[in-house]
Amino acid sequence: MAGHEVDRSRTRLLTRRLAALTGALALASAGIAHAGDDPDVGAGKCQVIKFCVNVGVSEETGGSSGQAGGSQGGDSGDSKVECKYTKVDPKPPAAWPGWQGADPKKNDVYFYGCTDSGQNNPDGFVVVPLGQPPVPQVDPRELAQRAVDSMTLLGPDIASPRAAGKYTVGVPMWMWVNQSATTYGPNTASATAGGITVTATAEVSKIVWQMGDGASVTCNSPGTPYQASEGMAQSPTCGHVYSKTSAGTQNSKYPVTATSTWTIDWQGGGQAGQLTEVRQTNVQVAIGEVQVVR
Repeated sequence: MAGHEVDRSRTRLLTRRLAALTGALALASAGIAHAGDDPDVGAGKCQVIKFCVNVGVSEETGGSSGQAGGSQGGDSGDSKVECKYTKVDPKPPAAWPGWQGADPKKNDVYFYGCTDSGQNNPDGFVVVPLGQPPVPQVDPRELAQRAVDSMTLLGPDIASPRAAGKYTVGVPMWMWVNQSATTYGPNTASATAGGITVTATAEVSKIVWQMGDGASVTCNSPGTPYQASEGMAQSPTCGHVYSKTSAGTQNSKYPVTATSTWTIDWQGGGQAGQLTEVRQTNVQVAIGEVQVVR
């Protein structure tokens, strides 16, 4: 029942938008200067509008359907934009400017509308050769997400700290990760549909380390590998100092989690944008006390 209510709501939204857009075009074509209520488009009662469309029933109108949607960087929702082509029958008059010089006897007109809840999507009319369905328009944002979905984006490949490593309270720990296309980037992929190609490039922009002792360390680089010549110095890019041993914790080890944020820049189809993906890796680290030799 809820699904039927959503469908009816979407149909009403598309009907109102179609009525307003078609009415404006008809007024411009016929030079009608009076205003009034929108006609009942779904019932086929034309007043100001010179032709009607029964929106939402593609089987009766001969329309083809498609979907478009996607996510942009920073968006947490999974909203989808549903779009549909609906054939205009009867056709608008030959003087209608939307024909753009095309012969009405050799072409059909479809209305392209999206149930977008106010988003900026390209509603409008499409002229296609007689008897041919319109080619579904493609949202570059959706193609960008398809490109990202085709990538292999993994969590950090932790080089340090290691589960088998020996670490000590009060001694600076250097954290760093191994870099590859799948664990740090750059990682590039493309997706093509409807004559549009979108290319996306993903790269880790930061790694947040949860150290297991309540501390959180944000590193904007892969970290710096430790060299013995550094002695007791702290890491210049990514490090932590434990103040307590891991004795008494579960398995006598601190659970360390490294969470990487992949920033993906994409462009294509005359648009550009940014997406984000998050991946994580876990490691158990034992922290012991300083051993004093007497």
